[in-house]
Amino acid sequence: MRIPHLFKCPISLDLFKDPVTLCTGQTYDRSSIEKWLSSGNLSCPVTMQKLHDPSMVPNHTLRHFINQWLEMDNQFDPHYLQTIDYLSSLKCGLKSRDEGTLESKVQALKEIRAFSQLESPFRNNLLLQLRFLPLLLELVFGGGEAELKEKQKLHEECYYHIDFVEQALCCIITLLPLSELESLNMLREENNLASFQALFANSTTSIRMSLCRLIEAASTSPETKGLCSMLGKNNQLLHQILAQLLHQNLNSEEDGDAAIKAVSALSSLEENREFLVEQGVVNGLTSYMISSVEGHKRNLAPLAVATLEKLLGLESAREAVISNPNGIQAVVKMVFRVSDDHGGSDSAVGSLIILCNDSLLAREEAISGGVLTQLLLLLQSQCSGQTKTKARMLLKLLRIKWSQEANQLL
Repeated sequence: MRIPHLFKCPISLDLFKDPVTLCTGQTYDRSSIEKWLSSGNLSCPVTMQKLHDPSMVPNHTLRHFINQWLEMDNQFDPHYLQTIDYLSSLKCGLKSRDEGTLESKVQALKEIRAFSQLESPFRNNLLLQLRFLPLLLELVFGGGEAELKEKQKLHEECYYHIDFVEQALCCIITLLPLSELESLNMLREENNLASFQALFANSTTSIRMSLCRLIEAASTSPETKGLCSMLGKNNQLLHQILAQLLHQNLNSEEDGDAAIKAVSALSSLEENREFLVEQGVVNGLTSYMISSVEGHKRNLAPLAVATLEKLLGLESAREAVISNPNGIQAVVKMVFRVSDDHGGSDSAVGSLIILCNDSLLAREEAISGGVLTQLLLLLQSQCSGQTKTKARMLLKLLRIKWSQEANQLL
């Protein structure tokens, strides 16, 4: 029978029986590589790299493909085999540590990205079966901040490093929805987290947006709850995210939107909220909402006020809004927004109910800021029944509190 190239051991040139992978990324049949090593060889037969780690990892994916092929009487669709061969060659190229091949690696990533973006579950499942996701994560974040800076210094003139990271992250984002998110837990390692922080601090808008997408993904699965907690309590990272919110007029709109998504994702974990408030997230959200009210294109203003409403369960968050000169005003302006079909109105009214319930200052600022007019307009609009119910509750609250305070003065 004709054995596909992918299924042959590079040493014996025979069908793999027990494929194992070395630290160099090359796969051999276990018996063949054990004979090679027992003969005193301390290098990888294909790459001739010195083996800093002689351990062997079973290649279950390759064994699965071989078993499938054998069960089908060696009758895999030739195109299918060609596809596996093609992807395997791209994977080997990406694993190579030869710095001179960086340009070819960028090209390989572009091909993988094009392959994955045809919205075919078969294609992306194949990439996942070949374990591209862990490899891409390791290529982007493995090695720590020191290695990252060295790469940037080495390739700063040709820009290939930034292009490499952008392409790799795009591939990662495409694969994440179909994968088990546990792979992201590699970011919990100190060196890998240092790379994540360094990229966030010194990169392009595109890269920051992708990193925010990874933060979002980490907040959606029980498998990555620990990672979400770690990111939500990371001072350096939060300062970078808040810088995008507080100085968004100097940054691109995409930067601000990505930061809002990241903050919202991190605040979904209750244990993160106190620390987020301590680091100034409330001021960042307020800044974003004000920017939206002033006419800047802020598509995620409803998400910003919804995130704020979640945080207002904390006394420290309520104090932060009230002490911010523009805090109450920003929320009031979000009550009735014709431009976005009242997106965020429900959360804005809910936030004001929380803020005005126990604070005279909040009630005074809300009323002077025109909340009564905003609520009346909202009640005449096409907003949801739930939002109208909340609007009536807020009007009743303001009226009762105002009457009580007037009686006390009399």
